[in-house]
Amino acid sequence: MKIFIIVGMPASGKNIARMYAQSKGMPYYSTGDIVREEIRNRGLEEDAVTTARVSDELRNPDGMGVTRRALSRALEHHETGVFLEEMRSWQEVELIRQHAPTVVVAFLAPRETRRERVLHRARADDSADAFDERDMREIAYGTAIPIARADTYIMNTGSLDDGRTALDAIVGDHLGAGDLPRNRSQGGVVSFLEDSSFSC
Repeated sequence: MKIFIIVGMPASGKNIARMYAQSKGMPYYSTGDIVREEIRNRGLEEDAVTTARVSDELRNPDGMGVTRRALSRALEHHETGVFLEEMRSWQEVELIRQHAPTVVVAFLAPRETRRERVLHRARADDSADAFDERDMREIAYGTAIPIARADTYIMNTGSLDDGRTALDAIVGDHLGAGDLPRNRSQGGVVSFLEDSSFSC
């Protein structure tokens, strides 16, 4: 098994990796999904403030609590490739590397492009007003280090197809053509590409 660790600042386009994994039938686990799952389990309102608070609670005491949950789920699979998203510190990357070979893939996009995406996607745990605050919180977590030390990069300023093609080349290079899963039905792929929430 090889784990593709997807990193990037908010709205840099990491969700392209999710859509890609879904189209290939590859497992995909996001620490953000685990936080949102915990919020629902507690019966709380899923807004930016609550998401930040619950995320902090789950990450403590060493900042890697959510990553341990995601990694545990990933290791239950036996596929050649698995995706993990939203690792926010190099310690989390090192934790994962103790269990499987990894490739750190960083999605990049200019700050104003990311801000515009937040305005358009209107996700419950997002807030355009709190965009700068969230950026600084991510940096405080240590997000910039996995981005800076990534194995490979995707400059996500083009279309969904551009981002998906770039990721497909990366995955193919690391898994080999024989191990790369085939696409699911074309209809499913089209529906992913039309999803306006791609830019997480």
